[in-house]
Amino acid sequence: MNDKLFTLKSTAYRIAQAAISDLKSAIYEVLTNSPKEGLSNAQIGRTLGIYTGHVRHEGHISRTLLSIMEAEGVVEQSEDKKWKLKKHFANAKVEKA
Repeated sequence: MNDKLFTLKSTAYRIAQAAISDLKSAIYEVLTNSPKEGLSNAQIGRTLGIYTGHVRHEGHISRTLLSIMEAEGVVEQSEDKKWKLKKHFANAKVEKA
């Protein structure tokens, strides 16, 4: 593989992974400060300015990130479609820098 192409792909990959990590951190922060009953996908997405998308596909960015976080065991969706941190995360004390 061409060294320049490898460097480009490697740099692009790191940027993309950092962006995903930052968005997940932002969702975590929103849910940490949310009401006890949680927030809807739309509320989370609009709070972060990411509830956009192609025509009739609004909310896919935030919903996809919530699904990733759900698979990681960080968030859960209640029967009323509200998202909140899983109990073990909600009770954790996080030191802020």
